[in-house]
Amino acid sequence: MTATGTTALLGVAAEAALAVPGVATLQPRLARRLAAAAAPTRADSTPSEAGIRADRAPDGSGWRVEVRCVLAEGRQALEIARNVHDRVTAAVGTHLATHGVAEPVTVAVTVTGIAAWHDAA
Repeated sequence: MTATGTTALLGVAAEAALAVPGVATLQPRLARRLAAAAAPTRADSTPSEAGIRADRAPDGSGWRVEVRCVLAEGRQALEIARNVHDRVTAAVGTHLATHGVAEPVTVAVTVTGIAAWHDAA
């Protein structure tokens, strides 16, 4: 797979999304969660890019990236989702440009949950 292929974009997008303050984790899609549950490996071995989906636009005009994230409790969801959108868009665009590809990138961010953090102290 080339550096501008789907696998590389998944990693770039996941890294950018997870770097946003307030993002607790990325949420895998149901199909991946079911597959992980059926697999004999440990459940915590889900790759970080499991909450990212990237594919070519149907007309071949660019990339569509979907980010499914769980946010940390006590943060403003809309602000974090906007930051995730902006960072993922910039990171994927930069990655493509670095490899000589000038294509539009459309990013959709879905907040799938809020992680409640409790201090054991």
